[in-house]
Amino acid sequence: MSDPATVNDVIRAASPALDRLLSPLGRRAVFPADIPFQAAQARGKEMNATIGQITDGDGRPLPLEPLADGLRGLPEGLRDRGLLYSSVEGIPELRRAWRQWQRRLAPEGAAPVSLPLVTVGLTHGLSLVADLFGGEGRPVVVPWPCWGNYRQVFQLRTGAELLEVRGFDGEGYRCEAVEEVLAERPEQEPALAVLNLPSNPGGYSLDRAERRRVRESLVRAAHHRPLLVLCDDAYAGLVYEEEIPRASIFWELVGSHPNLVPVKVDGVTKELSFFGGRVGFLTFPFEPESSVAEALESKVKCLLRGTLGSPVAVSQALSLRALGSPGIEGEVERIRTVLDRRYRTLKEALATVPPGLFRSLPFNSGCFALLELREELGITAEQARLHLLENRSTGLVAIAPRFLRIAFCSVRESSVPDLVARIVSGVEELAGRSGA
Repeated sequence: MSDPATVNDVIRAASPALDRLLSPLGRRAVFPADIPFQAAQARGKEMNATIGQITDGDGRPLPLEPLADGLRGLPEGLRDRGLLYSSVEGIPELRRAWRQWQRRLAPEGAAPVSLPLVTVGLTHGLSLVADLFGGEGRPVVVPWPCWGNYRQVFQLRTGAELLEVRGFDGEGYRCEAVEEVLAERPEQEPALAVLNLPSNPGGYSLDRAERRRVRESLVRAAHHRPLLVLCDDAYAGLVYEEEIPRASIFWELVGSHPNLVPVKVDGVTKELSFFGGRVGFLTFPFEPESSVAEALESKVKCLLRGTLGSPVAVSQALSLRALGSPGIEGEVERIRTVLDRRYRTLKEALATVPPGLFRSLPFNSGCFALLELREELGITAEQARLHLLENRSTGLVAIAPRFLRIAFCSVRESSVPDLVARIVSGVEELAGRSGA
């Protein structure tokens, strides 16, 4: 399918809500029948003179030895894949392996979904969603405090209107927050909502009761408008409490309402602790090989082709090898256990903090904890951050006006109590100077 009108007709027939959610760019995008398309048709022929990559003439790479040496640990066939162009949508075997990896946490009987498309990291996956469904004035609801890069991804790049709604109040997570802010928008206006669980910067995941309330609330919101729910599952599986489900809420949203379209962005970055690999995935809630899944794949491939050409093959090859390793789940659990210990040590240390300085927002998963400085202290997060840098040789992230983010994923377990002690002493010093 290389004609935008045909592709859009397929989407409209399968999901009128999805059709209305498309941005102007998303409506125009369709994979062109140019070099990658023609090269794919020529794959397996006796002579293939379509792709501009240097080979031995039989489809194998002709690399410089220093580069080939760096991949000697890979099986020969996989090493060859890593040294040649990836297909625009990603290496097929990796896409299938990741779908199997995703579904290991999905509830029994979860609906089949599209074959994940490979992206260059999760931020790239988010930006593809923004390009397809964002656009000038499109409302995008994000529980706040949130990852600041959402502003660049949606607001700066596409002109969408980012609606940051407080994610927590004195009673806990605000499960109806998205529904409440959308109730103030015009009826039937298409909208997006972002769910980042476990969250950055807060390190929070919903318990079972909260998940049920959030799902019910989003379904109610979808009664009044086409609603795309972007599940930013960067930290999928990094859960440390028994009562917190490890599976993404994406699986519970699939098929929940004709107007509700969940989209899943995840990747090897955190799940396989491969931060430099930049391998992400974009998954849609439609049957694999269905016409609508193929139409969406055509649009994503068009955007990929027009920006990156194709995703990085070397990191895909390494990810595929890891996913095929017999001990991969044990290795992932080993890393999760390390973070679990750091998480519990941080919980214990924060429980000893004198009252009146800051409060810890609820956290139970992921890589972060969020501290909110007491308003009466008269201290901003930026003041506290700079003071800790200059006087305690300690780096935290400041989120205006009064939040400090701790990335406990990058602090040794044995150093966590000292980290908290430094924060306490630094805030006490600033509070004393301010006259609080």
